[in-house]
Amino acid sequence: MWFVYILECADQSLYTGITTDLQRRLDEHNGSKLGARYTRSRRPVSLLHHESCADRSSATQRELQIKRLSRQQKIQLTLK
Repeated sequence: MWFVYILECADQSLYTGITTDLQRRLDEHNGSKLGARYTRSRRPVSLLHHESCADRSSATQRELQIKRLSRQQKIQLTLK
């Protein structure tokens, strides 16, 4: 199973990504060189939203859909 997730960074910016293990990926974003370059300078990050997907292809497609949303639309998505 794959997950699409939205993180909120310390500077209140939003980051969207995919993973097979949410907790591991969150730990990487917060304290490892394996975290995304974008989040490394914006720690700590917190998980705002996640969705499960059947496979990597559908997770990637959903990630791209979310990345095209405005900040306000992403925030609305996290409230559902």
